[in-house]
Amino acid sequence: MSDLLLSTAIGNYGHTRPLKDGTLTSPRFDLEHIEISPVPMIFRRMVRELEFDVAELALSTYLCAREHGKAFTGLPIMLTRAFYHGGIAVNAKSGIESPEDLAGRRVGVRSYTFTPGVWTRGILQTAYGLDLESVNWVITGDEHVAEYEAPSHVEYVDNSDLAGQLVSGEIDAAIGAGPIDSPEVRPLFTDPAGSDANWFNESGIYPISHTLVVKNEQLEANPWLAEELYSLFEQAKAPFIEQLNSGATLSGEDANIQNMARIVGSDPLPFGLESSRKTVDTMIQFALDQQIIREPVTADEAFPIIPN
Repeated sequence: MSDLLLSTAIGNYGHTRPLKDGTLTSPRFDLEHIEISPVPMIFRRMVRELEFDVAELALSTYLCAREHGKAFTGLPIMLTRAFYHGGIAVNAKSGIESPEDLAGRRVGVRSYTFTPGVWTRGILQTAYGLDLESVNWVITGDEHVAEYEAPSHVEYVDNSDLAGQLVSGEIDAAIGAGPIDSPEVRPLFTDPAGSDANWFNESGIYPISHTLVVKNEQLEANPWLAEELYSLFEQAKAPFIEQLNSGATLSGEDANIQNMARIVGSDPLPFGLESSRKTVDTMIQFALDQQIIREPVTADEAFPIIPN
């Protein structure tokens, strides 16, 4: 057993399984895995309490937390990615037929800094011309970064039932409400997978959902740690990528990753900053445009300590 024990909170994915089941270890540290479900609860506990040495964190939450001086640093180990056309649903009686119709409407989302919300709003703005300030964004929860203050066109409500509000017509549309079995709700995009593929092919942007952060005190005490973690996660990913490309039938999040590979190619989980620079730059711009962050930051400043 190593002298260095790192408390770790990451999700259960095909590409993290070798780390979590002990198949793959490092001679320089041990990982004490803490199981937390759902995964977003990791974000709150890391941002508010600095509870873990190594943690999964949503990308927009990381950018917001970084601006507010939280004592951890991101490594370009992009644990999850997603496309977002399928995450927008509308009330069937709202009369909303296109993204442009969202102007002047009430659109719900669980938090304003919620990464799927930031990506979705950015896509609506840049690909479909929606003026984001023309929308009344209705927020049904709080923000993981408690110090964050949203812009004036954002409304926080006490009702946390996002799906229920959409069914009842209290809101006209929602981002990230999950599956809703109701005739009162339908997707905004009739072919979201096709829209995802078209957007990726036109923009070259493959959205990052979650990355990995490490507590600054551990990085400062162990200058080799970032590179060792990066190497370990790359090794853990390799057999999963082989499994994906073998055509095996997968389920859950692994199946979602397999579906994304059909759009982006044989490695749907690229690590490192260079392969994701355009995507990180785009998220930073979206975060600035939406006032998730107020001060510009470069991709190299956000991910400063890992080799490309």
